[in-house]
Amino acid sequence: MDSFITIRFKRKTAKRFQEFSKKHFKTHTETMEAILDFFFYNEISPKEKLGPTGRTIEAKLLKRINAVIAIMRDVEKTQTKPTVAMIQSLFETEQPNKKPLILEKKYAEEKKEVRFREKQNPSNQL
Repeated sequence: MDSFITIRFKRKTAKRFQEFSKKHFKTHTETMEAILDFFFYNEISPKEKLGPTGRTIEAKLLKRINAVIAIMRDVEKTQTKPTVAMIQSLFETEQPNKKPLILEKKYAEEKKEVRFREKQNPSNQL
């Protein structure tokens, strides 16, 4: 069994370490070894900032996604829908009313009404 050594920490720091240790590891020694190994293997210093956290990255991403959605909606309203409506109106064809020509036979047959009548003289009637 390894021997123990005493290290002095401020009370506030020691409490934080104990809470962290109880939450993640079985013993304080395992906790300290894991912390030291992490910094050693990743070749970073505890004083360095690692950059944005997951929460800040997520917040920025959500803002950008919302901006892209707004741009897409604007494009749809101002460009896509009017263009589709214009193209649709071009392809919609109404069947023109077919008017027969004046010279066609059908036209002459349809008009059976007499246009001119002879005047009758009152003297000829007797």
